[in-house]
Amino acid sequence: MEVRYPQALLVSCEIPWSEEEELLEEIFRSEVQETLKKGFNHLYVFGTAGEGYAVTMTQFKQIVQIFHEEVDKPDVFPMIGIIGMSTGQVVERIAFAHDVGFRTFQIALTPWGELDDDEYMIYFSDVCGTFPDCRFIHYNLPRGRRLLRGEDYRRLADAIPNLAGTKNTRTDVGDVANLATNSPELQHFYGELGFPIGCLYGECSLLSSYGALFPNKTKEFFHYGVEKNWEQLFPMMAKYERVMTDFDKPTLAREGIDGCYDKMIVRGSGIDMPLKLLSPYQCFDLEVYEAVMETMRSLHPDWN
Repeated sequence: MEVRYPQALLVSCEIPWSEEEELLEEIFRSEVQETLKKGFNHLYVFGTAGEGYAVTMTQFKQIVQIFHEEVDKPDVFPMIGIIGMSTGQVVERIAFAHDVGFRTFQIALTPWGELDDDEYMIYFSDVCGTFPDCRFIHYNLPRGRRLLRGEDYRRLADAIPNLAGTKNTRTDVGDVANLATNSPELQHFYGELGFPIGCLYGECSLLSSYGALFPNKTKEFFHYGVEKNWEQLFPMMAKYERVMTDFDKPTLAREGIDGCYDKMIVRGSGIDMPLKLLSPYQCFDLEVYEAVMETMRSLHPDWN
């Protein structure tokens, strides 16, 4: 069965804020440029780590326009993440980004109340159907209150021809198998610990959390999965698990929202990324960041 979106290595670009919560444009441009230089050509803004849940419409418009200026190049495949409280808000943001020139979007379910079977079908029909010339990736995360399963995606794939894929952080073998076998025409993006499992069931893609910090290891890992090189892929997954556990150790005093970790990753890659998050969420301080980076240098020098 033909897959609706190409197999890809997907990375996020985070948003740098001043202490006054204003966009630091030059840092953002530098981040996008460096992401492309590192060989990543499938990239997006406004996931959870990119604070897509928090930006105002004014901030959204400013960042979308700048992002387009940096990624409007041959062989670059950008997408815009859309998080909203209602169908109307989601459609409004997509319409603006569509006018700017984007045609691929990552959408989450509306989070105020859990959608039932009829409601999630209405949501995808209303959003995706409004933009038939676009492709959509569903960001399947618990903050949407309902996690969709393979059976749900089977219904959606049959009814929504421009639903092209999903983004999941599932790591359970049964969950991954359920997604892959029920909706093989959708391109399923998994995190580092789910991607090797997904590769066992056919074509899938990698949603990288650590691409900025470990670009060469990330690309190597992805290619092992594409090539079904099990002898290299699964030992490297075990290594990723150790790296991820060690990365988190200095932060265990409190659990931060996703952007806390991702901004440290981007800063550690050499970009002057502030750790600041939009209100009300609090970032880790520089002391914690330095402890994380020292842990990476001392325990995993071959990954730096």
